[in-house]
Amino acid sequence: MTPRVLGAIAVADFRERVRRPAYAVVLLAAVGLGYLAAPAVDAHWTIVNTGAYRGEYNSAYIGTVTALAGALWLSAGGFYIVRTAIARDERSGVGQLLAATPVRTSGYLVGKYLSNLMVLGSMAAALAGTAVVMQLARGESRAIDPVALLVPFAVFTLPVLALTATAAVLFETIPVLRTGFGNVIWFFVSMTTMIAGQSAGAPLGGLGVHVFAASIRDEFAARGIALTETSLGLMYLDVRPRVIEWSGVDLAAGFVGERLIVLLVATVAAAVPAIWFGRFDPARCAVAGVAVREAERGVADVAGVAVREAEPSAAAVHQPTAQPPMAYPRIQTMPRRGAAFGRLLVSELRILTQGVSWWWWLGAAALVVAGAAAPVRATGLLLIAAWIWPVLIWSRLGAQAREHGVDALLGACPSPMRRTFAQWLAAFVLTASVGAGPGLRMALDGDLAGWLAGAAFIPALALALGVLSRTHRLFQALYPPLWYAVLNDVAGLDYMGALAGGPSPALVAAAATLLLAAALATVAARHARR
Repeated sequence: MTPRVLGAIAVADFRERVRRPAYAVVLLAAVGLGYLAAPAVDAHWTIVNTGAYRGEYNSAYIGTVTALAGALWLSAGGFYIVRTAIARDERSGVGQLLAATPVRTSGYLVGKYLSNLMVLGSMAAALAGTAVVMQLARGESRAIDPVALLVPFAVFTLPVLALTATAAVLFETIPVLRTGFGNVIWFFVSMTTMIAGQSAGAPLGGLGVHVFAASIRDEFAARGIALTETSLGLMYLDVRPRVIEWSGVDLAAGFVGERLIVLLVATVAAAVPAIWFGRFDPARCAVAGVAVREAERGVADVAGVAVREAEPSAAAVHQPTAQPPMAYPRIQTMPRRGAAFGRLLVSELRILTQGVSWWWWLGAAALVVAGAAAPVRATGLLLIAAWIWPVLIWSRLGAQAREHGVDALLGACPSPMRRTFAQWLAAFVLTASVGAGPGLRMALDGDLAGWLAGAAFIPALALALGVLSRTHRLFQALYPPLWYAVLNDVAGLDYMGALAGGPSPALVAAAATLLLAAALATVAARHARR
């Protein structure tokens, strides 16, 4: 396949994405990341922890730290933005059209990889532009050096984004990973990779943090300042760091060569799924083939019933005249609202848990038993484990109807807010059931309020994000980092009541109430516009 065809596929897909309102949100998020990468000169926050010192906000320092932060953040969060390219072609029918063209499967996949990289690259470009603005805004150095500012993005950020673009293609072509399970797996994979990528022994240079750390350590050592360690991430320092001028990374030819190898490996790996990916051809794709055969069987059954009903019987053939339509008596009784909320709640619970496999229920039962039987000191950890288990089920809230194409049908419901509240209550029952073991121990210790607030907050968050975004991916992308923060003893974000010194149960309950109110108000506003 010629580069011109690959470019056409990538550019066409990229143009389709940038026309969506979500792309503007993505660029705004990139700008927000750039702001966080350069905290105020008198702030205690830092993006690169080098102890009691930091570099002056010149082009070299602010460009390097912003590029490293972009490699960390854009790879973790950008994956959820670009991993829908192939699924969108499948839903829209474009994929079926492409399957009938001479375009090779490997070329199609590489084109999607290039499109993913262009989207992520545009986010990195917005981040670089924000770095320029932040350098001028912070005012420590107003001399803009384009080379010193942009080279770190090409060396540190771009290769990592290329791997992310390839991972999105791989996850979309592997049946197990193309579901919500893949979204959750990617969070843990990206976190593990990013932590390992900061070490000096990371393959192909990792994130490049060790190169930056060695450069700033050597330059500071020449001034008599010893740096013990350098770590990447948004951290709070008790003592505001002192400012030292830093001239930038001296990139070795070997490291630059490693980054070029990363780009080459990412491009080649994007074509590997052509071995098993059927490109929407049911004759090659097993998953698509099953779906098509089931659809064709269903159409055939419906058509058969229709034909049988349409065929006239022998008596009807010899009937001389048609009978007049029967006159039905006019209904005189006015309809009354019935007390059916209980049945509505049970139905929403069945819909929420529909298709859940037996092994999931077995795991949930094991968590309940372990939480009830474990010692008191392990209650918090078991509660944290229990309240990540239903993450894929929670993500269905607020988005399941639209994703299955029945939102228009449910729009005829006379009480959409009532149905939405029943969704939240059904999820609350599920959340409480999965966390019942630790909840029982917390109730015996007199700490049930925090558990109840957490059981209300999680489904409220899932419902609000699902209703607002109309997709399950947003909750799957945001909840694991929040859960991971609690796992790492960040008490300020403890919404479960599992850690000491966390927010009060009243504050968590108030947040849950606001989220539920936002979901109900959004549903009511959309119903009013029908």
